[in-house]
Amino acid sequence: MRWDGQRVDEDGGTLPGLGLPGLLRTVRTPEFRGVTFHEVAARSALNAVPAASRMPFRWTVNPMRGCLHACTYCFARPTHEYLELDAGRDFETQIVVKTNVVEVLRAELARRSWRREHVALGTNTDPYQRAEGRYALMPGIITALASSGTPLSVLTKGPLLQRDLPLLQAAAKDVPVGVSVSLAVLDPALQKAVEPGTPGPAARLGLVRAVRDAGLECGVLVAPVLPWLTDGEEHLDALLAALAEAGATGVSVLPLHLRGSVKPWFLDWLARDHPHLVERYRTLYGRGAYVPEDYRVWLRARVEPLRRRHGFAPETPFTVAAPAEEAVARASGGGSAGGSGGSARHRTPPAPEGRTGSTGHESVARAAAGRADDLVTAGPQPTLF
Repeated sequence: MRWDGQRVDEDGGTLPGLGLPGLLRTVRTPEFRGVTFHEVAARSALNAVPAASRMPFRWTVNPMRGCLHACTYCFARPTHEYLELDAGRDFETQIVVKTNVVEVLRAELARRSWRREHVALGTNTDPYQRAEGRYALMPGIITALASSGTPLSVLTKGPLLQRDLPLLQAAAKDVPVGVSVSLAVLDPALQKAVEPGTPGPAARLGLVRAVRDAGLECGVLVAPVLPWLTDGEEHLDALLAALAEAGATGVSVLPLHLRGSVKPWFLDWLARDHPHLVERYRTLYGRGAYVPEDYRVWLRARVEPLRRRHGFAPETPFTVAAPAEEAVARASGGGSAGGSGGSARHRTPPAPEGRTGSTGHESVARAAAGRADDLVTAGPQPTLF
């Protein structure tokens, strides 16, 4: 991408807080009004997830830090604080772009020590956020992983993934490929309020259809479910019906969690848009980040008959130590390739009745989005991990 006419500075300095050389230039453009892009030369592309996290993957690649989706609940917001930027507006408007990520990734994948373990994309910020349309980093990332024999998976809210479906189809002939779409709010007005920078529900349902039409499995992460806003039976029934009609091969349902600086940011939004719910949320979450066990049991009971009604497979167990998302966020933000990591896990349980296709990225999506005991699963356990 060439935005030379919009350049703010080019001083070869450091990004505030990083303490590492690599800032190439800072760019603003009318196409992304109010947003500043910090283009950096990354020293590594593969991010090692700590083995102690017990995640179902050991490696991630994140071409950007910060996210234009601006989801009020995003658990990755605190990763911007590592850069001495804030988890609120800075996370949405100060976007760090690793412009050399493809070249660095190719070099790392070519090392003799690389064990071709599964690499997850979309575990921190969305690789198909709107800026990807200009920087076009994902085609090179997909090609580099597939050509090296490395399994990969993608989690996204972005219909821009359709651009790369031919690449994903080709990659799936050589390595396991998983695709998952995140969609939790079916009402367009509420979706635009809580996820102001994301494509609408219809666009994401269209993405599910496009992925299935391309011959790939497509799981859907229904997360986060917002207490008193999207946990009603009517909303969940309509959402699962729409996902079934679109061809989703698995569905995972996860209640909202609010860790660290995400909590005050979300509660500020709630106070503006739904002030009558603020005290309910404070009571429900207390000083913690997660809903209590009785809410999880209640939500699980509500989802179970809806899952059966729309042909999704029964709930399956999923074991990832909590707090999973914190380990992913730290690893994804750090940009250090680290060591060789642990071996990828491969589990192939019996296929339950209902929709039985492997969802590819489903267990990765669930692990990245929250703790294991927050999960309400509608769909088979993936066979990739």
